[in-house]
Amino acid sequence: MTRLNLYTTLARSVACLLGAFLIAGAAVGHEDENDRDDDRVGHHGDPNLVATNKGYVRGVRNANTRQFLGIPYAAPPTGALRWKAPLPAAKWKGVRDASQFATHCPQPDTAFGRASNSSEDCLYLNVYRPAHGHDLPVMVWIHGGALWLGESEDYDPSELVGQGVVVVTVNYRLGALGQLAHPALSAEGGGSSGNYGIMDQQAALKWVRKNIERFGGDKHNVTIFGESAGGHSVHTHLASPLSAGLFHKAIAHSASYSLDTPSLSAAEEKGKAFASAAGCTNQGSVACIRGLSLAQILANQAALIGGNGVVVTVDNKVLTQTHRAAFASGNFHHVPVIEGSNSNEYSLISAFYFDFTAPPAGLGPVTTANYPVAEFLTLSFFDANKTSAQVDPLYPVAKYPAPIRAIDAIGTDSAYSCPARNTVQALSRYTKTYQYEFADPSPPMIFLPDTPSHPAGTWGAYHASELQYVFKMTAPIPAAAAPMTAAQKSLSAQMIRFWAQFARTGNPNEHESGSVWPQYSSATDSAISLHPAGVTTTTTFAARHSCVFWTGH
Repeated sequence: MTRLNLYTTLARSVACLLGAFLIAGAAVGHEDENDRDDDRVGHHGDPNLVATNKGYVRGVRNANTRQFLGIPYAAPPTGALRWKAPLPAAKWKGVRDASQFATHCPQPDTAFGRASNSSEDCLYLNVYRPAHGHDLPVMVWIHGGALWLGESEDYDPSELVGQGVVVVTVNYRLGALGQLAHPALSAEGGGSSGNYGIMDQQAALKWVRKNIERFGGDKHNVTIFGESAGGHSVHTHLASPLSAGLFHKAIAHSASYSLDTPSLSAAEEKGKAFASAAGCTNQGSVACIRGLSLAQILANQAALIGGNGVVVTVDNKVLTQTHRAAFASGNFHHVPVIEGSNSNEYSLISAFYFDFTAPPAGLGPVTTANYPVAEFLTLSFFDANKTSAQVDPLYPVAKYPAPIRAIDAIGTDSAYSCPARNTVQALSRYTKTYQYEFADPSPPMIFLPDTPSHPAGTWGAYHASELQYVFKMTAPIPAAAAPMTAAQKSLSAQMIRFWAQFARTGNPNEHESGSVWPQYSSATDSAISLHPAGVTTTTTFAARHSCVFWTGH
């Protein structure tokens, strides 16, 4: 079966939900005598040999970087540890080979991640460092994928490392394994369940705090960054009391799509639906769900997945209030933040839900005839308070080259652009904040085939298109993906400098007094526009995305 067929099958399974809706055990990073530092520090003349607090690892040199891959940061969350907070990894004797990636977390095969269905033993991270240097800024990457897809090894940070930073990429539990909330799990966990993938990330950040100096990094200068669900995770760490002191700066790409994170009770209802679908009708016991096979979990987790995939839960432990409430009240960690979005986010997502999901499972390609249904489905998920009568005057179908392109604009503005501005406005009242819009009108498409609705070169700055400008994306990339132009390569180099400089100082400009990227101010309401024709400051973001309509200001 081809990747596209597998992808289409997956899209159909998700679309079954869209027809009706639209689309803890031990404490996190629990420390015991098995988690205390070893006295072994140094490499004994071998720069590829590093002593972590659990044992030696030997990495490899690749060009000007040293890579240490597949390092366990927590115990395998298997058996009785399924749906519990991560426990410390065990120590090992001898030298652990760190030249190959470890298994990433279970998921189906899609355009956004490789299948992994053989083991839940997946809590590993990768460290990339320059060949030389000490006390370097550290950047910890949290991959996207709607919290049910994706893997750390798709992101080669060599260009960032070339700017003199240490980069760590992390795997964390996904889908039902990472986010399942259920009444029986809550009873077992002292009144809280879910957010296990977030607890994994916190355990990884604690590993960084304990070990990163041995890899040349500065544990007092850690930046977390992530895209989509990874950015949603960054928002969670900003708001989570359990993430206090684990990072010092934050970068969130396309992260504000779900600021009103659901309550524990709402998440538990979805968890009960998952359990029932998997054949576990006794909702008062964890024995059945903990005894499910991995295949059964992957086959039935669609009950947890909505139009935005899986989202974190206000579980009253990891997260005590919604992202929106935390940011508005100032009850978050006041570290410098970069927050941004892409100018045509929804084109990738609309293609996923409509172009590649044929009836009877889904609506199929958007046409003039079925446009009202597609518009209703989009609004019902992103802003149920808006009606087509209110939206149509701002987004008349006739002004777009295809009906789905009107849907793209509605989804982009309502779910990404204006919520991102809302977040920036809230954060900037309490901490130094910088806003960007990635605005390349024709970035290479690295995820999906072109469609009649989205011919080559017309996707715009689609969701996740900026990733290839920060990382070398290693997979999955269609063979037909166009190479970057000289102007796009120049933009990529500038973005990498911005990101690395922000990690270094908390200011993306090369000089503190620089004004290339101004700090956000509500008085100017400015964002930086990242465009191949040049990086400029724009004050038209809110007007172009109809933010007064969507957010009231």
